[in-house]
Amino acid sequence: MPDLTGRRYGKLTVAGATEQRKNGYTVWLCRCDCGGEVLLDTRCLQRGTVTDCGCVSRVKPGQRDVSGMRFGRLTAIEPTGEVLRGSAVWRCSCDCGGEVHAPLNQLTAGYRKSCGCLGRPARKDFIGRRFGRLTVTAYAGKKDGMHRWRCRCDCGNEAIVGQTPLQSGKTKSCGCLQSETYRDNLKLVDGTSVTMLEATMDRRIASNTSGHTGVYLDKKRGKWVAQITFKGRTHYLGSYAEKQEAVKARRRGEEEFFEPFLAEFFTDAARNAAAGG
Repeated sequence: MPDLTGRRYGKLTVAGATEQRKNGYTVWLCRCDCGGEVLLDTRCLQRGTVTDCGCVSRVKPGQRDVSGMRFGRLTAIEPTGEVLRGSAVWRCSCDCGGEVHAPLNQLTAGYRKSCGCLGRPARKDFIGRRFGRLTVTAYAGKKDGMHRWRCRCDCGNEAIVGQTPLQSGKTKSCGCLQSETYRDNLKLVDGTSVTMLEATMDRRIASNTSGHTGVYLDKKRGKWVAQITFKGRTHYLGSYAEKQEAVKARRRGEEEFFEPFLAEFFTDAARNAAAGG
């Protein structure tokens, strides 16, 4: 009879032989890593048909301990304590240096094999390079599988930008470029938008009671009121019994406030364009 005392079979360590026999084979007392004990005969141990006291089968597949196991580029470190659809979520380190939290069932099924770096561009040396208004100053680590870079903008601000948006030209500033483009499109002068003035002059609007900008019905007095807003101030243009009279008053207000302002703007713009040419 071979002495199996001290030998390991899976999670089991043979503690010693008993006086029992089963089908002619010695029965051994085995202790499991979980602390449990089980009696197994020589043939069962040597064939490897049983490798634990039964604790593994009692643990749900999504909850078992996979510390140190590899799944593609990922190595399981520890459970996060979260559970997603019945499966424990594990913190995993990736071969690229990144980390990711992934449900165990996705790991074991082969759906998650990296932190996201598979299929993503490799890290490049961008330090000192310019992308639009941005100059890359330092590597800022990795997030969701994407390399990120710390950049200084020409306006003086700093921003953390992903490598892909930098490379593709999608991100060219800290956000100041978009703000300037917005202001340019509005043609702001002294806080007043030339673009919006042009759009609202004598415009008919279906959503108000009169259908005309700056004209509305004062139901308490039964009068049509005309007003105009210019450079942040609202100017009262009078109340009228007839809507058309209020519309005419609004038009006179536009001639008084808007038209000189717009004429001066376009004159200055033409003069600046001629000087630049």
